[in-house]
Amino acid sequence: QVQLVESGGGLVQPGGSLRLSCAASGITFSSTNTMGWYRQAPGKEREMVAALSRSGYTNYADSVKGRFIISRDNAKNTVYLQMNSLKPEDTAVYYCRGWGAQYDYWGQGTQVTVSS
Repeated sequence: QVQLVESGGGLVQPGGSLRLSCAASGITFSSTNTMGWYRQAPGKEREMVAALSRSGYTNYADSVKGRFIISRDNAKNTVYLQMNSLKPEDTAVYYCRGWGAQYDYWGQGTQVTVSS
């Protein structure tokens, strides 16, 4: 079975930084079409934060452009989300996703709370 496990979430003050990791098992990131990060705040719909294609194309939500960076380490089979200049509005559960023509996998999520 395929599993995506997020880690690195926690409490951080506004303006701080946090690095999320998504470790995959049962799937090789290098063979996936796209890896991405999504987030969902309580009572709100899940939204795309950042995506990274196999070819290296990146896409970011307007709200995080210039602050967040998505990357992957194929050797470690891990995708990352570096979050800088965090704002209270970034508070949410962050989910890792990997998808292609024949699959769509989601992680369990990791909580990120930005508060003073």
